[in-house]
Amino acid sequence: MSQLSLEDISKKMKKIDITMMSTHTSGDEIASRPMSNNRDVDYDGTSYYFAMDDTRTVSDIGKNRNVGLTYQGDGGFQIALEGDAELVRDKSEFESHWNPDLDKWFEDGVDTDGLVMIKVDATRIHYWNGRDEGEIKV
Repeated sequence: MSQLSLEDISKKMKKIDITMMSTHTSGDEIASRPMSNNRDVDYDGTSYYFAMDDTRTVSDIGKNRNVGLTYQGDGGFQIALEGDAELVRDKSEFESHWNPDLDKWFEDGVDTDGLVMIKVDATRIHYWNGRDEGEIKV
């Protein structure tokens, strides 16, 4: 088993645009939906997503910050990440993580009414790289 570093994981995550974000619902169920990370992944395990304030995603995170993210990359590379989510409503922070590709989802860009940024700080990352697997606690 080879041990990848957090920097190795982050580089691989940057190549994967879509993740499945799982949240805990008010009915103690798990809800998942595809989200774009815009390849905005820091080497410290933090990733950023955008959603509208009136969505179930934002409501779920408001009640339970623990989320799961799953990624599937090239060559069978996969990541299952657990993290703490934070809802950010500061437009100046939006700008530092905005990608022009997001304009197709949010017509007014960072000025879109009800826009929320979801900041996820990883606490545990489990990965599979072919037959190799490993875990990083952040």
